[in-house]
Amino acid sequence: MTLPPNTDVLVDKATGALAGAAVGDALGGAAEGNTPEAIQQRYDGFIEGIVPPFNADWRNARPIAPYHKGDGHITDDTLMTCALVDVYGTVRDHLTAHDVATHLVPLLMGEKRWIPEFESEALLLHRIFLAEKWLVARLHYGHIDPREAGVGNIVNCGATMYAAPIGIVNAGSPDAAYAEAIDVAGAHQSSYGREAAGVYAAAVAEAMRPGASVDSVVATALRLAKDGTRTAIAAVTDAARDVTDWRGGLAELRRAVEPFDTVGPNYRAPAMDARIPSRTKAIEELPIALGMLVAARGDYRDAVLGSINYGRDSDSIAVMAGSIAGALGGLAAVPAEWVKDVSEASRIDVTATGPAMAAVARDVWARDADRAARVADARTAYAGAAA
Repeated sequence: MTLPPNTDVLVDKATGALAGAAVGDALGGAAEGNTPEAIQQRYDGFIEGIVPPFNADWRNARPIAPYHKGDGHITDDTLMTCALVDVYGTVRDHLTAHDVATHLVPLLMGEKRWIPEFESEALLLHRIFLAEKWLVARLHYGHIDPREAGVGNIVNCGATMYAAPIGIVNAGSPDAAYAEAIDVAGAHQSSYGREAAGVYAAAVAEAMRPGASVDSVVATALRLAKDGTRTAIAAVTDAARDVTDWRGGLAELRRAVEPFDTVGPNYRAPAMDARIPSRTKAIEELPIALGMLVAARGDYRDAVLGSINYGRDSDSIAVMAGSIAGALGGLAAVPAEWVKDVSEASRIDVTATGPAMAAVARDVWARDADRAARVADARTAYAGAAA
């Protein structure tokens, strides 16, 4: 893609990544928890854009989650991502698990924000899922060491879904993104839930690199991923290479990931041994997101629509696929009408966090350069002492 003259590539890619994630989240929310067959029955075919809630009586259909999903509303995935962007804006350096306790948890429980699914302002704590409320229970009330606080939580995609900013601040350095995300996610997740956060951040960091491609993103994920996460990504992306249209490949990708998924066939009724630590299992969302990117040949629209129509945890899958496709192609890769409609429906400018994270990244890189210079000076001194 040829960019207009004077385009700031970092800002463009960061905005593509975060707007791409938010749009995928908003479009995917309506389908969450359902099968492809149920989605097609409800919407008279595949979802092709913003749709109304799956349940017309969304306030009462699921009392445990009385959220207005659909209609272009972002969900907790984007709310958590925006909160992490705010933490980066405060710290303006690489983050650790301790920054989650010091900065992110107070945001969750101390600052009201507009929650589109509530159609009102509320604390983020009141919207986030139980696996994210764990952060407050363990870190604020339990005073657990942040590096170990994720142990005992259900193993899911909770720490992965908002890790894109970690990839941006480590743009072009997937190994560093992986290490930072593994540290940060220790406050939230363990086992393959923590591993997925590291691999996803690395995938975003690679996608942020000028010249990156779907193939290089997948290769990076496979190089860094461990245990069942790596095996699941390999199985799904291998299957996706034979998919020429996501509409005919949904069942094939599900079959590829099924041996690694602990939730089971009924997403709303997880198996008895679901979401517990394992060396051989993986979260479903990241392998499927990477598979959709492969099947779509990197096209944002197809990768996101495939993720949505797959169902199950469709909003988080679309967040991951959308952020990587958006980072690869920049903001222009994300359909402008979706950006506009989601921003208006959610009362949030989904393009605002990209420039903010790009500015943070440049500050962090300056600090990295200073640290590297000090190390180089010390090593020069060692060489002189040896002589």
